[in-house]
Amino acid sequence: MRGESESGSGGRSRVTGVSRRALTLGAVTALVAAQGAQSAQAQVPRPAHPAHPTRRTEMRGVWLATVANRDWPSRPGLSPDEQRAELTAHLDRAVRDRLNTVIFQVRPTADALWPSPYEPWSEYLTGTQGADPGWNPLATAVREAHARGLELHAWFNPYRVANHTDPARLVPWHPARTHPDWTVAYGGKLYYNPGLPEVRRFVRRAMLDAVRRYPVDAVHFDDYFYPYPVAGQTFDDDAAYAAHGADFPTRADWRRANIDKLIREMAAGIRRVRPGTRFGISPFGVWRNAATDPRGSETTAGVQTYDDLGADTRKWVREGWIDYIVPQVYWNIGFAAADYAKLVDWWARQADGSRTRLYIGEALYKVGVAGQPPAWQDPAELSRHLTLAARYPQVRGHVFFAAQDVARDPLGAMARVVADHYRQPARPPR
Repeated sequence: MRGESESGSGGRSRVTGVSRRALTLGAVTALVAAQGAQSAQAQVPRPAHPAHPTRRTEMRGVWLATVANRDWPSRPGLSPDEQRAELTAHLDRAVRDRLNTVIFQVRPTADALWPSPYEPWSEYLTGTQGADPGWNPLATAVREAHARGLELHAWFNPYRVANHTDPARLVPWHPARTHPDWTVAYGGKLYYNPGLPEVRRFVRRAMLDAVRRYPVDAVHFDDYFYPYPVAGQTFDDDAAYAAHGADFPTRADWRRANIDKLIREMAAGIRRVRPGTRFGISPFGVWRNAATDPRGSETTAGVQTYDDLGADTRKWVREGWIDYIVPQVYWNIGFAAADYAKLVDWWARQADGSRTRLYIGEALYKVGVAGQPPAWQDPAELSRHLTLAARYPQVRGHVFFAAQDVARDPLGAMARVVADHYRQPARPPR
């Protein structure tokens, strides 16, 4: 997810082919001009009160990433007491900022942050894959989050095996080593092949083990289904396609069907194992560009989830297959290739009338970063996002990437969000 383990992931560098098209969202987009943060600030006034003065139920979430020790633990090999202290500090910070949900990454690379019978302990805990850390992070996170009035959503990455391509670096009993035919090396990483029914069955069992053991409030997937495209490389699923793709007109249709099956089967499994536990997904923010499909958004993104990741995220919303969706709308208001205002409008229209609740993923990690557009050097940009999104009743809250950025609060942008929008606590949607 967006820079959790690589600078080019998610919303950071997946928008190319920029064209300076006129903004056409009417009254909403007229609030902000593309000339930069100064004009945007003038046209979207800072609210004198919370954006939802009477709303007591909204998503106020934060992602807590563990892959490559992005947010937690700060480094592998800390003692159990040190790891617990860092974890509870993130939970305490969420409470102080009047957030209500922590989305905790518990299966970053076909591994586990609980004693799983299917996959090894994560190397991000001890520095050695398979080594027992001496405590149970997922059980502790659920207990401590609930004690603070927070929801704990268990975040799984379904198909990523390793951030390298060498199976010998995995523990000897790792399923990717005992079933090498399940894996595909691509872009310097190792993935399970989504086109194999046996892979889909296995990853579903591995993830549902956590749901069965611990009272998590939701299961959460991020934006990685089929991997993001890498120029000049091909994801080698020829054998799987030959064996299982005969009923589909194109390989792309077959790949989308594979991911559709994962989503529907996982949803059914969650309902069976722990009724009442929700299922949410945070995809890359662009389903398809309007130039590709008239149903798409007025964007010129270089990645489209439908075409490139095998993920028909619009279908999942409109069919109500998932309980919530958090598109990663990781661009500023007025950004030409993927305007935050246009994408919030588009997602609100897709969610309208659906049982799937819409929350917006926010790029706190971009604030104050050199090389980002000028809007991200303005501490008020994120607050303006919430002001704009509040005009849409379909938008039921926001999730911020990520916990380390919430903790350090670059430019005071998160403090501004809290002061402008989160003056009172809110219950998470159920």
